Amino acid sequence: MEILAFGVQADEKPLIVQAFRDHHAVRCLGITLDRDTAPVAAGAEVVSSSVYADLGPDTLEILAAGGTRMIAQRSTGFGNVDLRVAEELGLTVARVTSYSPHAVAEFAWTLALAVNRRIVRASNRTRDLDFRLDGLMGRDLHGRTAGVFGTGKIGEAFARIAHGFGMRLLGWDVAENPACMQLGMKYVSRDQLLAESDLVSLHVPLMPETHDLIDAGALKTMKDDAILVNSGRGGLIDTAALVSELHEGRFTGVGLDVYEAEAGHFPLDPALRPVKDDALARLVTFPNVLVTSHQAYYTEDAVRQIVDTTVRNVLDYKAGRRSENVLVPRN
Repeated sequence: MEILAFGVQADEKPLIVQAFRDHHAVRCLGITLDRDTAPVAAGAEVVSSSVYADLGPDTLEILAAGGTRMIAQRSTGFGNVDLRVAEELGLTVARVTSYSPHAVAEFAWTLALAVNRRIVRASNRTRDLDFRLDGLMGRDLHGRTAGVFGTGKIGEAFARIAHGFGMRLLGWDVAENPACMQLGMKYVSRDQLLAESDLVSLHVPLMPETHDLIDAGALKTMKDDAILVNSGRGGLIDTAALVSELHEGRFTGVGLDVYEAEAGHFPLDPALRPVKDDALARLVTFPNVLVTSHQAYYTEDAVRQIVDTTVRNVLDYKAGRRSENVLVPRN
């Protein structure tokens, strides 16, 4: 059996090929899976998709009509999959439940430190042999307050790094994490966390209760010189409200690895599909904003774990086994 993998990055391909080598043939495609590219999968019993795939009803119907019976998503997120339609069509769907939390937590800190110390601006200057320090002043993080939204595995890893910097820790979650409390974290309300934190980092899942968690009111509650980092899901922040606050000159820095309308933009070549999103175009123009292309997970360690889990999901499907990774079971 040959697995057809969509949305495969160049760095990812050798890891996928190696992982499947002793089990099934795999063909890797750089194109994203959607209604326009789904016909390519005709005859493939198993396809593997990335988080950027558009697995809505049209795409799923094309896949099912072409003989696909299993979709192995290479991500934890599955909001891009219409699970109800998949079940109606008899498609098995599995995902990757977890991978290295350190990859995302460390990248969130990369964003925080980069905007705090004006690294991008400094790098751009020195490329022009401009070594002035004007406008590059940052702040010590030691002794300041880090607010962590979501204290699961990733949030805990982020908090441990903050603790290493000597920061005061505030947390917000539906359940308290004892490991975070041992670091000295105090759980508070959303508004208290926002009002007192010098650095706010988002690590909660996207669901109706957390959509626009950081809305216009939340942004107003934050300190004018705060740092905001989002390496979770784009829909956690009201982008229009954020642009409005940035226009008023607020915030030391904003680091965004995700964007609420990133589908169709991340990680595509702009020559193939020009960016026509006004809010995204506006965000990248602010000197205190750093936008990256949903790459927080993108370490060799994390991708290897994602790929290995994907292989196990395919093997489980072929053997008729079910695991916690299955979103829609095999009929």
